[in-house]
Amino acid sequence: MKMLFYAVKEYDRRSFDPVKENFPGIEIDYIAHELEPRTAALAAGYDAICAFVSADVGADTLTILKEGGVKTVLMRCAGFNNVDTEKAKELGIIVKRVPGYSPEAVAEHAMALAMAVNRRLYKAYNKVRENDYTLKGLRGVNFYQKTAGIVGTGKIGAAMCRICRGFGMRVIAYDVYQNESLKDFVEYVSLDELLAQSDLISLHCPLMDNTYHMINLESIKKMKDGVILVNTSRGGLVDTDELIEGIRLKKFLGVGLDVYEEETGNVYEDMSDEIMMHSVTARLLSFPNVMITSHQGFYTMEALAAIAETTLQNLMDAAEGKRTGNDVA
Repeated sequence: MKMLFYAVKEYDRRSFDPVKENFPGIEIDYIAHELEPRTAALAAGYDAICAFVSADVGADTLTILKEGGVKTVLMRCAGFNNVDTEKAKELGIIVKRVPGYSPEAVAEHAMALAMAVNRRLYKAYNKVRENDYTLKGLRGVNFYQKTAGIVGTGKIGAAMCRICRGFGMRVIAYDVYQNESLKDFVEYVSLDELLAQSDLISLHCPLMDNTYHMINLESIKKMKDGVILVNTSRGGLVDTDELIEGIRLKKFLGVGLDVYEEETGNVYEDMSDEIMMHSVTARLLSFPNVMITSHQGFYTMEALAAIAETTLQNLMDAAEGKRTGNDVA
């Protein structure tokens, strides 16, 4: 079986090549190009393609892939909101993902962002580098005995619940589907109750029609003054323009974002020599209580190994006609 691997980075090769030895029936060709309609034709003659969260796996792309003989789309990530799943089903293309590569990796990064914006670690680091040892602008709050509100309690959200419990926090959560394994220490509440009660709000839900822009000016106004907001899930959960308005209203102690609406053209690229015209990301970074990272929550050795193993197993399962919990189309 031949697989074309789109948007390869060096770390992808380092994680996939060793695992590939356990799957001798799979041949992988790597290309740096991102998957989109213009590059989909490159997959002609391949059995499968592998794509990431920044790929365009819409109807046009899928149609071209189908015409080239591609039978399987492998998303090397948990999210699939960039995939037109209905079109894939119509074309008979199997789509599989990696839903649980390392929940702890993303949850630990979420807490790292929360701690960094709380204690202004990025600012403190730069101050000391300039031999400035004053404490101005560095005051934070204790997390101990505060309330953590976790939106979405799947594998990553559940890991975040456990981390917050370890900090001695009261943990409340909102999810349409409640996780029974957490109920010995997590209290499920309505979304409005979570917004009103939480000192730390961490988003761990998928991007769907009913979650798109769930964090907007209306929901921000329901939050406590001095709340910390963290998003390591999907950028579209937050209305960026209205988040900026909320920051200007001094609603937040801090905001930590590993994902953001404008990331698609920037993520994993070196844009340091570019002039970012009308960039909302630049506007966010102008605030002293905002920290943004480059969609790196998944980026640990353990997670990369798990992504490679699951992705290649997904291809084997697809070839054998096995439907698993990793199927999305």
